[in-house]
Amino acid sequence: MATSAIYGTSDYPFSSAVVVAFMKAASAVLLLLLLFPRTSHSQSLFDGTWIIGASKDEDFAHAKPIVFLVSDGVFRYGDRVLKADGTDQKVPPTSYWDTVSVRIVDDHTVEIISKKGGKAMYAETDSVSADGNTLTQVVKDMTEAESVTLESVYKRVAPVPPNAHVLSGTWQVFKQSRSENSTVISYKCTAEGFSAWTPLGERLDAKFDDQFYMMEDDPGHTMVLVKMINPRTIEQTNKRDGKIVFVVRLEVTPDGKTIHASSKSAEDGSTHTWELHKKLN
Repeated sequence: MATSAIYGTSDYPFSSAVVVAFMKAASAVLLLLLLFPRTSHSQSLFDGTWIIGASKDEDFAHAKPIVFLVSDGVFRYGDRVLKADGTDQKVPPTSYWDTVSVRIVDDHTVEIISKKGGKAMYAETDSVSADGNTLTQVVKDMTEAESVTLESVYKRVAPVPPNAHVLSGTWQVFKQSRSENSTVISYKCTAEGFSAWTPLGERLDAKFDDQFYMMEDDPGHTMVLVKMINPRTIEQTNKRDGKIVFVVRLEVTPDGKTIHASSKSAEDGSTHTWELHKKLN
């Protein structure tokens, strides 16, 4: 998926920075699960199809909270400041967007759309519950052959500032789910290298030679280098626009049924963890 260039967190300009970072990292991991050498001439433990699971609960507890301020027709998130009038506004360009629009839908909902060359790439809807204490954030990734959706649910940890939209305040994520079409990867590993592909069109062909390789069908043109830490652990470095965006560590269980994965942002050091489970025929 184009989401495989998941996301460094510095790329997505607003509240989805953490969400998109996880999606991109997870997809990149999916494309790099066949990096373990064979210990014999038998089939690699990693050959076959894998299904990505959800983040671990303890990971959410350590996730960095997000902070919004929507007031006087202006949307603020971090150092980003935009008019909340629904117009496309220029932002520092990345491989995924060059304009962003913010629209206040109603007293409890805000919509954010990121575009590249006029084409919608990501659509985010932030909806706050009637009691003002729960935020449901739905991010739709339209860079794929078919759209991928990630839903995150947050609890309020700081109150709404005076005279601000109810989205304003500080939020802590506690639950995530993703569309099924973004969870599948197939791969083949050899002693010389690996190939991996997803039903959505991404593909990676690489050798074990300490070189960066381009991930195909990725608008962000992510480059990937993989280093072996030990026979069951690898470290994957992901680079975009000449800058390291995140580092992923993968560890396969001795029975070959589960892969424990973690991603660390090169920008702020935040981490995410998840698992992949081998699909049985």
